Parts: sequence; C-alpha cells; structure tokens
Amino acid sequence: MSDVRVLGDAVERGDEVLTEEALQFLGGLHDAFATTRDKLLEARTQRREEAKRTGKLDFLPETKEVRESEWQVAEAPAALRDRRVEITGPTDRKMTINALNSGAKVWLADFEDANTPHWVNVVSGHVNLSDAIRGTIELDSNGKHYQLRDDIEHATIVVRPRGWHLDERNIEINGRPAVGALVDFGLYFFHNAKELLNRGRGPYFYLPKMESHLEARLWNDVFTHAEKTLGIEHGTIRATVLIETIPAAFEMEEILYELREHASGLNAGRWDYLFSIIKYFRDAGERFVLPDRNSVTMTAPFMRAYTELLVRTCHKRGAFAIGGMAAFIPSKDPEVNEKAMAKVHDDKAREAGDGFDGSWVAHPGMVELCKEEFDKVLGDKPNQLDRLREDVSVTADQLLDIAATEGSATMGGLRGAVDVGVRYIASWLSGNGAAAIHNLMEDAATAEISRSQVWQWVRNGVTLDSGETVTEELVRSVLADVRGELEGAIDADTLAQAVELFEEVALAEQFADFLTLPAYERIK
Repeated sequence: MSDVRVLGDAVERGDEVLTEEALQFLGGLHDAFATTRDKLLEARTQRREEAKRTGKLDFLPETKEVRESEWQVAEAPAALRDRRVEITGPTDRKMTINALNSGAKVWLADFEDANTPHWVNVVSGHVNLSDAIRGTIELDSNGKHYQLRDDIEHATIVVRPRGWHLDERNIEINGRPAVGALVDFGLYFFHNAKELLNRGRGPYFYLPKMESHLEARLWNDVFTHAEKTLGIEHGTIRATVLIETIPAAFEMEEILYELREHASGLNAGRWDYLFSIIKYFRDAGERFVLPDRNSVTMTAPFMRAYTELLVRTCHKRGAFAIGGMAAFIPSKDPEVNEKAMAKVHDDKAREAGDGFDGSWVAHPGMVELCKEEFDKVLGDKPNQLDRLREDVSVTADQLLDIAATEGSATMGGLRGAVDVGVRYIASWLSGNGAAAIHNLMEDAATAEISRSQVWQWVRNGVTLDSGETVTEELVRSVLADVRGELEGAIDADTLAQAVELFEEVALAEQFADFLTLPAYERIK
C-alpha cells in the first residue's frame, strides 16, 4: 500500500471525500504515473530550449503516419453530442447550482485556472460536485435559497483538473507532494463515476495545458488504469483537450490519436494560447513580439490558422471542436452592454460559421446569446461534425506568423496589463480564481498574458505609442501608480503581495513558467 498522508487542515465534510479507499486509489495512480509525469515536464524544458535556439516549431516527422492514416475517435455518448453552449466556472457551491441551472449544455467544472488551489477550495469543490450529481445540492446565502431546478435539463458536468505542472502539497504520497492533476481527477472519478453512469451521464473531463501527444498518452494510460481498477468499462471516460499551448497546436491529430478511445474533442483555449506563444518565443526575436492584448483578435492571421486547423482536425477524426471564451459579464450600463453584446454576437457567429460545434461563456446571462448564434447554423442538428472543412490547409509558418498581427504597443496597453494583472493576482491570493474585472470574467490566463507581455516588452525594448521605451523602471513606475489607485479597494496586505508577485513574474531575469507556481507558495 502507498503511504498517503493528508497534511491540510480539516475541511467541512472533508471526511466524505478523503476516505481511506479514495486516498489509496490516489496512491495507486501516483505510484503508476508520477514518474512519467516528471519526465514529461523535463521534456518540455528541452523542447522550449530548441525553440529558443531556432525560433520555430514544426509538425513532427516521426508521427506523419498518424496524420495521414485513417482512424476516428470513439463515438460520443448521448450526453456529449450537443455542446453548442458551455459555461465555465469554479466548483464553489453557488456557481455549481447556477451553472447547472443556466440552460447551457455543458458546465466546465473548474479545478484549474478559474479556481485557486486553496485546500478548502479543492476539498469543498468535490463535496459540491458529489451533491450536485446526486441532486441534493442546496445553498442559503444572503437571504436567497439556491437549488437545482426541476423544470430544465441540467448541464452535463465536465471536470477540468489542474495541469500536469502543479502539485498538491496538502497530500503527500510516499514522501512527496501529490500530483495535482491526479488528485483532482482521482477524487472525482473514484466518488462519482458509477453514480454518473447510473444517472445516464459519465465521467467527463477537460484536459488543460498539454504540450505534446506524449502527455496525452499519459492521460490515456491514467484513464485506462482508473477504469480497470474500479471495474468500469474501458472507454467510459471521455476527455476534451484544450489546445492552449503553441506546441500542442502542432500535435492536434496526435493528441486525439493517443486519446482516441477516450477522446471527445478539442477546445480553442485562446487566452492561454496567446500566453504560450509569448512564453515559448519570449526571447526568440522581435518577430514574436505581440501588440496590446486587445489588438490580438481572433481574426489575426495566426489565430485564424490555429482555429481553422482545430476545426479541420477535429471533424476529420469525428471529434467535437469547441470555441473560445466569451468573458463578458452583463453590465447595468445599457451602452456598455450594447457594444459588448455586439462583439460577442460577432465572435460566436464567426465560430459557428467556421464549423465549431459549440463555444464557451463565463456568465449565465450570456448563454442565450451564444445559443442563438449556434442555433442559426445548427438548427435541429446537435453538432456539425459532418462539416469537414477540407478547404483548410495550414502550414507551420502560418501558425507562427505573429508579425502579421495588426496593432501596436501602447501606454494604455501597458497600464492595462499591469492593472488587470495586479487585480487578478490579488483576487487569486484571496481565494477567488474567477474574478470580475472591468465587466470581464478573468481567470489565471489573463494575468499570465499580462505579466508575460510586460516581460517580453522589457526584454525587447519595445517603444510605446507615447514614444517611451518599456524598461524595468517604467514598469515599476506604472506599478506604483496602479498600487496607489487600488489602495482602499483591496486589502492592504493582499495588495502588497499582489504587487510584489506581479513585479517578480514580470521583471525577474528568470522567467517563471507559470505565475501560479510562486503564487501557490503564498497560500494555504
């Protein structure tokens, strides 16, 4: 038996989640797969160094046969055939109820970027999901009572575990911190897989931050092991992979192939994708320097190449293509609403027209808008898997054509990056990973783009529209201004930590792969 120890403090009803049987299941996963995970993380570093040296990536010659041979992913279960609207959010109790009642077809129940891995969030998230699946979830808050409606079809739950790079230090297995992804997956699967099947659903997952088909192979091995251990039919688990790193964009078919008996589709995780491009080519020259974040729309040539290749790849293999996030939160200001809604309509209409089978929203108030645009294209059909997009042909150069992006670096963009980055980090440190900032629902990808872009602009001596060069001194000056503006609106200690952490990850000589790694050291 594995030596599994819970180091975290007691959490209400945590004993229902952290049972001896569940912990031993985690131990089995850890014993079988933690070493492989470690080696794959090392391989990421080696591949990044090669990209730094050459300034390019390409489709893998050794997997050409996979791309050119005939194969299909497994047919989707009934609960995942219509995914025209998916809502995302953390697994807190109120969000769980609201998401399931939202009218969306799918809820991405998030243990990753929209969640903070405070121990209480991790454990209580599993309590909430367990109650939701069994139909017993309720909440009384601020004089309101929340419960599942019985007059609508509840969204299908698809859980997003943490990425491979994150540990869970509150569980120790054989003397080392547990792998966060295996904790999130393992606890959910152990407690709920059979119950879900009894209710006509199944254990479904979104897989984040992968960088290669070998990481997908590891997930497939995890799924096979888990199914066998609990005596569940092989192929019951279904996974949708977020293509949100630039190396994964060159291995979409291979990723689906590795997961083909468990695969459901791919998602265009566009904000993390931008972060990944900056991170991967941060020191590869000026041709990879992006303008202001708001200038990089989905119509930029390299983003069009990425999304069209994703749809083409998915439908060629019988998998669903899911579009990106509409982060807008409905406002009380009619003018703000009108402008934002028009942009979201255009975005969702473009996705539906390009062949996507569905898309994401962050707020229940946006579900009908997204549904409206996909209904126009889908009609009574559950999806458009039959639209093969054989007209699409994307080259490696097109995926990396960053220089063709229109826009410039501005002082407003720099101030916006610092402001949003600090605001989000402060929210994250306080335990809220889904932060409403300037009428947008932001998650960790927002802060990652902000701080990585600042890092890149400093290292490349970018000149702003104001004529100023982006230097460490200029960034610190802007950071001081932002801190002054936020004083009183954010707890003083939290604000101080957020400013310190943003400066660390935006200006340090050694680029931190993920800001959540040093941030995790500051929470319990």
